[in-house]
Amino acid sequence: MIGPVEAALRARRDGGGKCLVVYVTGGLGDDWLDTARAVAAAGADVIEIGVPFSDPVMDGPTIQAANDVALAGGATPVSILNALRDADVGVPLAVMTYYNIAFRMGLERFAESLIVSGVSGCILPDLPLEEAGPWLEVAADAGVEPILLAAPTAPDDRLPRICERTRGFVYGVGLLGVTGVRSELAASAVEIASRLKPITDVPVLVGVGIGTPSQAVEASSHGDGVVVGSAVVQRMVDRAGPEGVAELVADFRAALDAG
Repeated sequence: MIGPVEAALRARRDGGGKCLVVYVTGGLGDDWLDTARAVAAAGADVIEIGVPFSDPVMDGPTIQAANDVALAGGATPVSILNALRDADVGVPLAVMTYYNIAFRMGLERFAESLIVSGVSGCILPDLPLEEAGPWLEVAADAGVEPILLAAPTAPDDRLPRICERTRGFVYGVGLLGVTGVRSELAASAVEIASRLKPITDVPVLVGVGIGTPSQAVEASSHGDGVVVGSAVVQRMVDRAGPEGVAELVADFRAALDAG
């Protein structure tokens, strides 16, 4: 079955456009929900809500700093999901966090909490495919879209197995390393999209290392779109406010639409 995240991305792709997924750190400041709404209004197809964790192994300095501020301010997985429960953001939502949070909460409770909070997608980047069976089963039963990552180092025979189990989209990791803005787009960003597109009909998005609108256009040239995180979160950390964050997202949307 196709869930809300995948439906939104397919609609953008099938209409000839490029998909834009934007990461917002949950619990970062009192206006993070307003920021999410502004990001949706600025043209994001899906919003990825980061649930802060003390050891975010995939994330670089910007998102680490945002996590620290949010955690120091009292943000918890439960408080973030409770806030989303009554929020009308305007586009489908996914959460991005780490497996320890899902495991400690209990997989069934975690999945049910997502659905009750209006969240349909979930990214657990430190859960490898070979160990993901229990979570994938629980997610399927609850109606959660488990979004799986495909690394640039993945051998060719592994990619189809990832594509078969992912829902929402397949997250092509643009480079080896952690999240963060780079001066140039890594060649591996285009390469991973080129490897994934021929083997799946699920939307193929590239993330990690995409910090400017021009990089987003380049990264999406062989795929269906991009995930933008650190550049957006940096504006949140700098207290640009919802409008300041939305201005950046609008620049990404305009660049992708212009091709």
